[in-house]
Amino acid sequence: MNIVVLDGMGGGIGSRIVGILKDEIPPYIEIYGLGTNALATAAMLKKGANKGATGENAIAVTVKKADFIIGSIAMTIPNSMMGEVTPKMVEAIGNSDGRKIYIPILPENHHIVSLEEKPLLLQIREAVSLIKKELNLGEV
Repeated sequence: MNIVVLDGMGGGIGSRIVGILKDEIPPYIEIYGLGTNALATAAMLKKGANKGATGENAIAVTVKKADFIIGSIAMTIPNSMMGEVTPKMVEAIGNSDGRKIYIPILPENHHIVSLEEKPLLLQIREAVSLIKKELNLGEV
């Protein structure tokens, strides 16, 4: 069982996700920190990701084997994060059989209507609770 955490830029969101997952899920579940750049990957490894890899090919290969994929919804938009998210990454994420859980953080020119605005930490905690529910680990 593994959870892939995706992030780019400085890795701030991904590292927060990894930190909360490490606190709340059993240690036999592996967490992979996949960054669009080395800084994002390093931030997730520093917070406790079991494995880390960087770049388009690493993301495209690893998400195929993911049980869960979690990250900003921007990871599903080609050329977002100042061009760090490539079309190949987006296609691989979309084609993965893993369950996808998105934090609704979008590029400036994208909007989703009817989402309740909440602090980032609360959104991450809700996403982790959803993973725990899917894994029958309690809490909803």
